[in-house]
Amino acid sequence: MGYTGFTVVMPFLPLFIGQLGVTDVGHVAIWTGLSLGVTPGLTALLAPAWGRLGDRYGRKIMVERSMISFVVLFAAMGYVTRAWHVLVLRAVQGLFAGYGSLSVAMAAESAPRDRMPSAIGAVQTAQRIGPAVGPLIGGVLADVVGLRRAFLVTAMFYAGGLALVHILYDDGAVHAQATDPVETGRVTFRNVLAFQNFLLMMCVIFGLQFVDRSFGPVLPLWVEQVGVTHARVPLVSGVLFSIMAFTGALGHHFCGKLLTRYTSRLIIAAGAACAAGGCGLLGVSGMFWIMCAASTLSASGSARR
Repeated sequence: MGYTGFTVVMPFLPLFIGQLGVTDVGHVAIWTGLSLGVTPGLTALLAPAWGRLGDRYGRKIMVERSMISFVVLFAAMGYVTRAWHVLVLRAVQGLFAGYGSLSVAMAAESAPRDRMPSAIGAVQTAQRIGPAVGPLIGGVLADVVGLRRAFLVTAMFYAGGLALVHILYDDGAVHAQATDPVETGRVTFRNVLAFQNFLLMMCVIFGLQFVDRSFGPVLPLWVEQVGVTHARVPLVSGVLFSIMAFTGALGHHFCGKLLTRYTSRLIIAAGAACAAGGCGLLGVSGMFWIMCAASTLSASGSARR
């Protein structure tokens, strides 16, 4: 529910920034990029600290802490009046976020050992299905009730997720226990860099993620620029975002099967080529159906990263 609620409003943040009085397209993109980037940046910095607290006090309370903050902060976004207000609230979100990785750990711990892979897979599937339906819901809500009220709907999604975690998850039901002896040697970043092709793959993943995440701040602006009426921009953008998320989820599913027949080098190269073709097609056409096809091609290619 959290991932669905998040994508109900975040794909349309450029339109919301425009409603806050920012009229220049370049400034809208900058404010949107900063607001979208500050949260994961701070989350990555604080992830080790929250992980240690989760080990000490339990992961359930850490997830609840994070989701409570999201309920409050997303509701507050529905009442902001300036673009910098959004940036500040997103920065505060970064200080309390991190429920995604904790939820995977909770699934691994609570499932019996023979069902642990299935439990982890179910959580990761939910994390990908949410972004596939969220933008479509958000596009409809933006058209029916407006973007401000859509933030309140997002807060309700997080409140529902919080209730489910609080009521249904038993923090004491830990089934998966480590059976292998714990290695005592310390792993350093220098040791990791020594792995074959690690640095190369880190650069490749960074580049693909950099391009993939750049769609959020500019896609709604591009949709409006190619001639879609302002009233229909949220719905059209939501459809495109949902297509990308759904296709990306399917791409991840089939990628595992392809790896049994072809080398990872070939799959990554082919995926990058498909994504490049889709991005190029998206940038030269303003027709809705062609943009849908381009979104499918780019998302299916980027999924192979």
